[in-house]
Amino acid sequence: MTEAVADAEEAPGGLRASSVVRRFTGIQALRGVTLAVHGREVVGLIGPNGAGKSTLVNVLSGFDLPTSGTVELDGRDITRWSPQRRAQAGVARTFQHSRSFRGLTVRENIEVSALGAGARPREARLVTSELIHRLGLNENAVAGALPHGHERVLGVARALAIRPSFVLLDEPGAGLPEAEVRELAEVVTAIVDDFGVGVLLIDHNMALIMEVCDRVHVLDQGATIAEGTPAEIRANLDVTAAYLGESALADAS
Repeated sequence: MTEAVADAEEAPGGLRASSVVRRFTGIQALRGVTLAVHGREVVGLIGPNGAGKSTLVNVLSGFDLPTSGTVELDGRDITRWSPQRRAQAGVARTFQHSRSFRGLTVRENIEVSALGAGARPREARLVTSELIHRLGLNENAVAGALPHGHERVLGVARALAIRPSFVLLDEPGAGLPEAEVRELAEVVTAIVDDFGVGVLLIDHNMALIMEVCDRVHVLDQGATIAEGTPAEIRANLDVTAAYLGESALADAS
């Protein structure tokens, strides 16, 4: 881990999990994981299936509670806060499977999210128009008829509609063709540049991770095995052995 990455991990503020352990009956899903995300950066979270990625995202977003350890938001202990309270404080997330209202239009879906977060109707309309413009969405398209990639972008727009400080993107690139992955990479970069949020990006698409992330955190069997810049992770033999494989590394180069 470089000095710059160490400084980023240790910097105050941001969204932080510290020494998080999560045990289920007969399973230890997380083994003392510490991870931090700061504003205007993209942190990748990778690892093989069953590594604990989704469990960590659930703990950060309040959909699960750690057995031990803490979650902090800008220095405040939010470990026991509900998902709703965390969202109101600025932590938003997407899900692997779409949670859009499939019979509503893109505009209606985003407005519902903004209204649900407490925005007044006029504010919700303005926020929605801004997101539609910046993310290149078709406001009149029905959500249930969207191409897979556009549906993922709608999920991002709905998360941004609550005006968060941090967004957790749970496998937005899953199942997307290469062209749509490139579009998704542009969206991730845009939401950092345009909205100033910090992003935790969980995905198996290594080309996407290596292109857009400032730092990468690697889990295996519930524990951190590496963290560093994309170049450092690409060169890390432990990561290669646990997850990437030589062919995946070559594809991400």
